[in-house]
Amino acid sequence: MTAILAGVLLAPILVIGQEDEASMADAVERDEAVPFSRRGADDCLRCHNDETVVDLFRTRHGNPNDSRSPFGEGQLQCEACHGPGGLHAGRVRRGEARPGVINFGSDADTPVAIQNDMCMSCHQGHVGIGWDVSPHGRDEVSCADCHQSHVARDPVSITSAQPEVCYTCHQDQRGAFFKRSAHPVRHGQMTCTGCHAPHESQSDALLIRPNLNETCYECHAEKRGPYLWEHAPVSEDCGNCHHPHGSNHEGILWKRGPLLCQQCHTQAGHPSVPFTTAGLPSGDPSVFLLNGNCLNCHSQAHGSNHPSGANFIR
Repeated sequence: MTAILAGVLLAPILVIGQEDEASMADAVERDEAVPFSRRGADDCLRCHNDETVVDLFRTRHGNPNDSRSPFGEGQLQCEACHGPGGLHAGRVRRGEARPGVINFGSDADTPVAIQNDMCMSCHQGHVGIGWDVSPHGRDEVSCADCHQSHVARDPVSITSAQPEVCYTCHQDQRGAFFKRSAHPVRHGQMTCTGCHAPHESQSDALLIRPNLNETCYECHAEKRGPYLWEHAPVSEDCGNCHHPHGSNHEGILWKRGPLLCQQCHTQAGHPSVPFTTAGLPSGDPSVFLLNGNCLNCHSQAHGSNHPSGANFIR
């Protein structure tokens, strides 16, 4: 199979360096530019012919019919990303280390800046101009930490597989999605990029919209309003009441009712605690409160358009 790929898919080969192996070593001693390999990917596939490499030809990067692809006509093939490999593919003296090329990933010896610059040479338009000042860019996350270019389909582009890639670093969020009430990310119905822009964003937490509310409205448009009677914390920030990733309380709330509501609303003058005869008005406690929470009466907690809905009851 390798021979077929080398003989058919990889032609024509762009030959830049024609020196033999001995003159390649001399070039390094003279501090000259590192030459490209003689036969391009044909040289690479002599050693790198396992499944993880051959799968490259099932991707856009390995498409010989696309002039934008590294394997398109007149392009540099493997060396378009890994840099000149003339010395790496040539002969080395016994006991000497083989000269390296640009490698990718968190365990690679190539600096992250060089790795990302190589990717950006083609994908700057996809990433945007804000990468360097984004949290991922400042933390020196390499493109290859998240993306796999040699597989038939990058896991980041698969709804069910993308979260596992993000969980590599974001373990707290992984735990939140396994709580009782959570967005259906672990069920393969949502991706992290449905809410977050991993490459650049002008908002906190790399949200896809300027703020949390606008991001939530992408799916929860019925909560947008405007309402005749607005509930102040709702219009201010959805995160005042809801945990965006997951919670052990229904509706991904930070706390269960009435404890959540009582963070803002006083108990005075309202049957928010059971009535007793110890210094308080006599009577029975509210059955609505004991059997549930504030939402039993104030069901329109996000806002109301009813003329008599100032208390969010209708």
